[in-house]
Amino acid sequence: MRVIAGKARRLPLKTIEGLDTRPTTDRIKETLFNVLAPDLADCRFLDLFSGSGAIGIEALSRGAGSACFVEQMQKAADCIEENLKFTRLDKDARVYRRDVLSALRILEGEGRAFDIIFMDPPYGKLLEKSVLEMLADSCLVDENTIIVVEADLDTSFDYVEQLPFHIYKEKIYKTNKHVFLARD
Repeated sequence: MRVIAGKARRLPLKTIEGLDTRPTTDRIKETLFNVLAPDLADCRFLDLFSGSGAIGIEALSRGAGSACFVEQMQKAADCIEENLKFTRLDKDARVYRRDVLSALRILEGEGRAFDIIFMDPPYGKLLEKSVLEMLADSCLVDENTIIVVEADLDTSFDYVEQLPFHIYKEKIYKTNKHVFLARD
């Protein structure tokens, strides 16, 4: 796995051993960032369920102004910090070593919305629903915030219509998908 473009282009990234994380493939990452490219410059990026940090690091490399990473697995959080140091992107990053919902409560204390929120939760546990329900009334999301959820192909988002969000784009891949949401 590597950084695809930007300041840290071609630098390899570490991942943790085992099946606890699913690194996003380069092809899927490239497609994702082609969609996000117009909104990346100097943006405030939030990477939830960060794993190795590859998505947030790619955002920083491509010009995001700052990135927050949330990962509760200690080995994965260590990996994010190592990758940030190696790519020299650590000065614009913060790593929260805790579960996503408690990290969101801490971030709400800052009272500032993120420009892009990306989440890649473990599949089949409906964690994306819990996060979206919390973000529904959160100051972390405003009318300009882009929310991207990486999910398996079977994940249903039929509950979104009950939240103040709408799906405006969906990218389907062989084994998973990216769902793009915005505030109504």
